[in-house]
Amino acid sequence: MTNQPIQPHPDRKPTHPGEILREDVLPELKISQAALARKLGLSPRTFSNIIHERRSINSEIAIALEAHCGSNAEQWMRLQMAHDLWVARRSGYQS
Repeated sequence: MTNQPIQPHPDRKPTHPGEILREDVLPELKISQAALARKLGLSPRTFSNIIHERRSINSEIAIALEAHCGSNAEQWMRLQMAHDLWVARRSGYQS
């Protein structure tokens, strides 16, 4: 067996970081959306938009997640980048 990364199916939309926050992080931490938003220094509206996948996370939010959730900022950014690239490729964007 080789040590190569698993390649996702190209037609499967990568998971948005907000889904992970909503489905995994909030239940694991047993914390409300508003409480985690405060810990991250975000408004409740901004955090709501992230967890409902209407807004992307940026590097500052990724670092805040790292500090308050015991996660890795780079992983959050990779998740966001994979999602954004998948969406952009399907939107017909041409330079």
